[in-house]
Amino acid sequence: MVLRLGDILIEKRIITSEELEKAVKEQQRTGEILGKVLVKMGLVTERRLLEILAAQQGIPFLDLREAKIPEKVIKDVPAKFARHYKIMPVSMEGNVLTIAISDPFDMWPIDDLETHLGCRVEKVLSASSDIQEAIKKYYGVGAETIERILAEEPAGAAKGAAVTEKIEDLEKMAGDASVIKLVNQILQQAINDRATDVHIEHYRNEMNLRYRVDGILYNTQVSGNIRYLYPAIISRIKIMSGLDIVERRLPQDGRSKVKIGKSEYELRVSVLPTLYGENIVIRILPTTMLFSIADLGMSEGDTKTIENLIGKSHGVIFVTGPTGSGKTTTLYACLSRLNTPERKIVTIEDPIEYELKGISQIQVNTKIDLTFGRVLRSVLRHDPDVIMVGEVRDFETAEITIQTALTGHLVFSTLHTNDAASAATRLLNIGLEPYLTVSSVEAFMAQRLVRVICPKCKERIVVTGVTRGLLLGLATEAEIKGTKYIYRGKGCRACSNTGYKGRTGIYEIMLMNETIKRLIMEKASSDVIKEEAVKMGMRTLRQNGWEKILAGITTPEEVMRVTQLEE
Repeated sequence: MVLRLGDILIEKRIITSEELEKAVKEQQRTGEILGKVLVKMGLVTERRLLEILAAQQGIPFLDLREAKIPEKVIKDVPAKFARHYKIMPVSMEGNVLTIAISDPFDMWPIDDLETHLGCRVEKVLSASSDIQEAIKKYYGVGAETIERILAEEPAGAAKGAAVTEKIEDLEKMAGDASVIKLVNQILQQAINDRATDVHIEHYRNEMNLRYRVDGILYNTQVSGNIRYLYPAIISRIKIMSGLDIVERRLPQDGRSKVKIGKSEYELRVSVLPTLYGENIVIRILPTTMLFSIADLGMSEGDTKTIENLIGKSHGVIFVTGPTGSGKTTTLYACLSRLNTPERKIVTIEDPIEYELKGISQIQVNTKIDLTFGRVLRSVLRHDPDVIMVGEVRDFETAEITIQTALTGHLVFSTLHTNDAASAATRLLNIGLEPYLTVSSVEAFMAQRLVRVICPKCKERIVVTGVTRGLLLGLATEAEIKGTKYIYRGKGCRACSNTGYKGRTGIYEIMLMNETIKRLIMEKASSDVIKEEAVKMGMRTLRQNGWEKILAGITTPEEVMRVTQLEE
């Protein structure tokens, strides 16, 4: 006698009789099968339910997360079938195709596949979420859309498109619903993967799609046939961002605002002509973001220091670090804290990253000679209390920035140097007189972004002799000797097997005290300034990183990776 599903679940003590009774009443109300009702009510996970159903029905259960699927079976079963029927092909032996499905009672996919593919189909059970992940992993982004577009093209037309297609044809194709859908799928997947940038690169007979996630670039699985649609994809993105689709010889920059799901995003698009065509980088920025000093990842002491600095009525605060180190986010967090009705705040940026309500933001435009220096002169006539100068690049901007602070304004700005001490000498190298620096600058702050260990797969590692060797340079021998454990991410689905999820900052704040001012006046080297600042209590980037390693936030490898430049 075959036991019913509810009886099996009660026998295995997964649910109680009372819970089964409630589920049956819900099933009678909705008309859904009992298994789906139990999963929706949270009484059993889909994977556990399918394992039980597999045993009940005599069907194998397959964990797709651990399975390795041959490339041949992927080629034999088109992506449109996999996505439409929500199945994943697993193997093809002779004339027998094995597929993974999540509903053992649904015979429609099997009948249709046998009819269309001309083979016998057998099934195994897998969780629907695992099937969706496998389709994305093996077929790639937009595979079904690519197949449909190429199927609609005349024979050979798509393959010749990259070289011979006319502009008017491209424009028409770029507006085609399928191409629009493909570009949307690329952007949607990037957002789902938490990517900040999308890189579309063209090489000889190949198109590459990469996403930057947590500061690291990763290749994204796509169908090889996407290269035939490269001209249409480029044209579609150009049309979206208001660029000239005819111009292929010169770099172009544009912007676009898109709505994906319930959220709006600002796209910053950069087109660069290369040997085999144009490469595109799309920066994805949320249109609304809440900036808070508390979210920057600073220690309690550094937070208090920053709070004291931004509470001053005048002076310059410089934030320094390479591109992509989070300088703009830090500055926006400071401006958000100061953004009250009684203050007039003006920013001069290139480019404007995010819109800040209640703050006057100005975009620099060098094509019409709207430079930082020129805008800054005019801004002073608007009676601001706080000013942000996106970047000090030359003597003119540096001099006006300093003079602005000396006339009673609080000024925020950035420099591109490796550490805080180097920022002080950079101003001297630009041509600024030492006395102007020491009389106006309140602090130099260097920063980097490190990846955070994934909380889902975080594990404790015992510090051995080899590990201690790795930690040298991050802390003193005494600190390392007293450390028994550090943490790492093992790698899981939640973090795409990277071991990291999200980023936080590490900081180095050099306050302008009398000793540092004297060294700057003497035009001392950055090494001497840094050494003296450390003696007086400054925590370097690596020392701040060490604190985050001990707290289990990041790993030694991450801190070493982002701080190797200044060391």
